[in-house]
Amino acid sequence: MDKHFSQRLFDLSDRVAFVTGAGSGIGQMIAYGFASAGAKVACFDLREDGGLLETVSTIQEMGGNAFAYTGDVRDIAHLRAAIAEVKAQFGRLDVALNAAGIANANPALEMEHDQWQRVIDINLTGVWNSCKAEAELMLESGGGSIINIASMSGVIVNRGLEQAHYNCSKAGVIHLSKSLAMEWAEKNIRVNTISPGYTATPMNTRPEMVHQTKSFESQTPMQRMAKVEEMAGPAIFLAADASSFCTGVDLLVDGGFVCW
Repeated sequence: MDKHFSQRLFDLSDRVAFVTGAGSGIGQMIAYGFASAGAKVACFDLREDGGLLETVSTIQEMGGNAFAYTGDVRDIAHLRAAIAEVKAQFGRLDVALNAAGIANANPALEMEHDQWQRVIDINLTGVWNSCKAEAELMLESGGGSIINIASMSGVIVNRGLEQAHYNCSKAGVIHLSKSLAMEWAEKNIRVNTISPGYTATPMNTRPEMVHQTKSFESQTPMQRMAKVEEMAGPAIFLAADASSFCTGVDLLVDGGFVCW
């Protein structure tokens, strides 16, 4: 034991990371967190608003190593092509963070099939596709850590939000992750989830959301929403050696919300 032990526990300087949904919000902030901990970061997203390139340029300005790949998590061929680029540029894959997802709401009796299916396809099947593509290279690399962004909505039903499709998709992500964790434990691939509570992403802080935002804050024991930055620490923990005996864990980062 030495004075640098704790630093090594959270050090990603010898790791290669792949992040879906890296062009905004939680995925973007975690990509920055991985880079600041020393990882090389491959950034994947479907956005056309410049967010993905912003993520890469910010990491490069930090002195990090990153590249962008545009693709759709609903198509495993896109993910496998991106992972092939990770192998070509960095030679291996150690960490994957799957944050690509969407949210919307509609009463169940008014929801059409297409709205249900799109959320399931992106939020759940997209994570399935991502995990498969990532694990294929992790097996060649000797193992790794996969972290899937779920939601507290995967374990509770949010008051005032009619979003059965979203809740089901996130509950599926949690149980998919536990299932893969058990299948892949002997392959040295850990699979865990982070389930955020209400978080101050751009989607949740639009001016027209002000009244709902106040409701989110009042319902949370800590009386505020999470900052996006507050998801980076849990992700670094689950990516690093600090969590080397953790697999199949759903880490709730919700300000105490589910305790009430």
